[in-house]
Amino acid sequence: MVSGADEGGTTARPAVPAQAPAATREVRDAEAGGGLGASLAYLLSRAERSVNRGLSAALAAEEVTVEQWRILQALADGRGHSMGDLAGAALMPHPTLTKAVDRLVERAVVYRGHDPADRRKVAVFLANRGSELLSRLEAGIAEHHRAILATYGAVRTERLMRDLEHLVRSLDG
Repeated sequence: MVSGADEGGTTARPAVPAQAPAATREVRDAEAGGGLGASLAYLLSRAERSVNRGLSAALAAEEVTVEQWRILQALADGRGHSMGDLAGAALMPHPTLTKAVDRLVERAVVYRGHDPADRRKVAVFLANRGSELLSRLEAGIAEHHRAILATYGAVRTERLMRDLEHLVRSLDG
């Protein structure tokens, strides 16, 4: 028999301690009140990822990303927005926003035009196809929201949303 092989002829490997899955480690850290689990920024990021995972699934049938949905929602007021205003509303850096808007222009769901307040500036507007797209997305978005309410509870969800709005206003001044 070859040295290092077991009776079945396979090479024996030293025992390696099993690694806990990342999610288990994250939960353990959060429960222990230390490490990343003690960081508000970390917990908010984890919550955002969880919420956006479900939102992404709701948008997938129309091949719309969460970021593109934010852009479309911001433009739904019909006023047109500068790229700077749109970047703030969609929570996106300018270069990323420009690429996302370019893709939406290619799909003919948004268009660039003159800013009504200052014809020298360019604004982005929601096209009729964009309004139709948002209408088609409404059912999936509503279902996603209902799933959160069912899982987390309506009262807790509303309180969380109010608390997060208050946190943002407090931090942004």
